[in-house]
Amino acid sequence: MRGEQQGFERFSWVIRAQHMVLAASVLILIATGLPLKYPHSAYARFVFSLTHGVHVSGVIHRIGAIGLIAVGVFHMSWLVLTKQGRGNFRALLPRFQDLKDVVTNVLWYLGLSAKRARFGRFSYIEKFDYWAVYWGSVIMIGSGLVLWFVDKAMHFLPKTVVDVALEAHSDEALLATLAIFVWHFYNVHLSPDHFPMSTTWLTGRTSREDMLKHHPLDYEDLQEKEREAQASPLSGKTNGD
Repeated sequence: MRGEQQGFERFSWVIRAQHMVLAASVLILIATGLPLKYPHSAYARFVFSLTHGVHVSGVIHRIGAIGLIAVGVFHMSWLVLTKQGRGNFRALLPRFQDLKDVVTNVLWYLGLSAKRARFGRFSYIEKFDYWAVYWGSVIMIGSGLVLWFVDKAMHFLPKTVVDVALEAHSDEALLATLAIFVWHFYNVHLSPDHFPMSTTWLTGRTSREDMLKHHPLDYEDLQEKEREAQASPLSGKTNGD
């Protein structure tokens, strides 16, 4: 079949482009933000030496913030205005089945069950990644804008809000950094199933073997749709051909 010969498309170019802008923006924010959180560390001294001081690091940090805001606005518009966006959003909504899959996999990891969870288009791990970005973006963008325009914010916000924004921005940034490099990188690139890197984020495609192992329900659904398309009178084929 076509999918078996060429691989299966997991992510369109629009999804991949959004991910690339998001990844670049977040990495810039991490690289320039950690020195501000730990200004006396060796890493901070290294970054400040490259950027010739705190001021330039701050400018680069704001460029990363603009990228994050831009991709956030585009993504929300894409979800609302396009069929593909709405379809992906529905597939990413948490369901009771996700909780059942967690229990099934925990039992399987512990050797208490021979059955492993079978996933559709997105597993609970991928859904967690997606919604963590939502949560993190709301906190980081909201608190970041308060700190960016702190003089204007102080005209109508009490200093307590600014202090909370500073702590929220700093702590959420550290949490996001750990989540990306420990959770996300392992599950997507460094696990034995994908090491040294899954190329799906670049090509948008994955193999039949990966589909059968990680997304068997999605594979079965795609195969069924292909059989229906081949049997359709509009395709010029029938099951008897």
